[in-house]
Amino acid sequence: MDSSSPSRSRRLAPAVAFAAAVALTLAGCSSGSGGKKAEEGGSGAAAGKAGTPRMTVALITHQAPGDTFWDIVRKGAEAAAAKDNVKLVYSRDPNAGNQANLIQNAVDQKVDGIAVTLAKPDALKAVIAKATAAKIPVVGLNSGVSDWQRLGLLEFFGQDETVAGEALGDKLNSLGAKNAVCVIQEQGNVGLTQRCDGVKKTFSGTVENLFVNGTDMPSVKSTITAKLKQDASIDHVVTLGAPIAMTAAQSVSETGSKAKVATFDLNKELTGAISEGTIEFAVDQQPYLQGYLAVDSLWLYKNNGNYLGGGEQPVLTGPAFVDKSNVDTVAGFAEKGTR
Repeated sequence: MDSSSPSRSRRLAPAVAFAAAVALTLAGCSSGSGGKKAEEGGSGAAAGKAGTPRMTVALITHQAPGDTFWDIVRKGAEAAAAKDNVKLVYSRDPNAGNQANLIQNAVDQKVDGIAVTLAKPDALKAVIAKATAAKIPVVGLNSGVSDWQRLGLLEFFGQDETVAGEALGDKLNSLGAKNAVCVIQEQGNVGLTQRCDGVKKTFSGTVENLFVNGTDMPSVKSTITAKLKQDASIDHVVTLGAPIAMTAAQSVSETGSKAKVATFDLNKELTGAISEGTIEFAVDQQPYLQGYLAVDSLWLYKNNGNYLGGGEQPVLTGPAFVDKSNVDTVAGFAEKGTR
C-alpha cells in the first residue's frame, strides 16, 4: 500500500496479510491460454493429493482473447485443483450474455461448484439464481466486490476496485502529478469503471477517462497516441491492465511525450518495464491467489462447510504497489507466470 494512505493500509492489512501468507504456500503449475470452449485442467502430477472424493469445479471468467492476466488466474486455480483432487473446467467469454450461457452449461452438467467473475453482474443475476436453486455453491473472484452478496454468492476473492483506484490517486499526488488520463479498455465493465472513479476521488489534479477497444491493440495505440498529441500537458497515463500499459508506453515513446505510465495488474513483461523505468509502477491484485482461493474455497465448503470471510466479508488480495523499490522481488514469480 502507498505510505501516504495510513488509514487505508490499516483497514486492508489483515485481509492482505492473510492473502499474502496463503500465497507463500502455493506452488505454480502450467496453464494454457484459455478459450471460449470449456477446457479441463488440474490434472497434473499432484492431482489426488487431498484424498477426498473427486469433485468438479467450473471456473467461468470474462477473459478477452489475448489477455494474459487470466493465464495467471487460471494457474492459481489449477494449482488448487491439483492439490484438492478437483476436476477444473475452465471457460471464458467477454460477452456477458455468452458468459451467462457458460454458467448455464455448468448448471446443466451438475458441477459441484462454480467460480465466476462479475464484470457485468446484472447480466448474470438470473443464471446465478438458477445455480443456487440447483444447490450448486457459487463463489466470485476478481470482479464483483460490490455485487457478490446481492447475487447470493457464498464468498468473494479479489480487491476492492474503488479502494485500489483511491490508492493510485494518492500515489499520483505523492509523485506531483497534475494531469492524467485513465484508459478504460472495456466499456460496461464495472470493475474498470470503479478503478477510474477511485482515482478521481483522491487525485488532486485533473483526470479524464479515455475509452479504447482492448481487443484491438493497434486501435488502442492510435487512440492513446492521438490523445497525447492533442494534450501535451498530460503527465500520467493510467492503464487498467498490463498489455494496455505496454502499448501506452509505445505511444509515449513515439510521440516524445513526457508522460509517465502507471497501471493496474502485472505480467512478466511489465515487471521488466518497471525495472527499466518504462513503466512507473503497477497495482498488483495477485490474480494467482484469486484463482487459487476460489477453487480451494469450494473444496473447503464441500468437505468441511467452511466460509472464508464468514460469508459476510470479501477476502482482499490487493491492492499493493510494485515499483523499482520491490520489483526485483516480484519479477522471479512473474517470470514463472504466477504474479
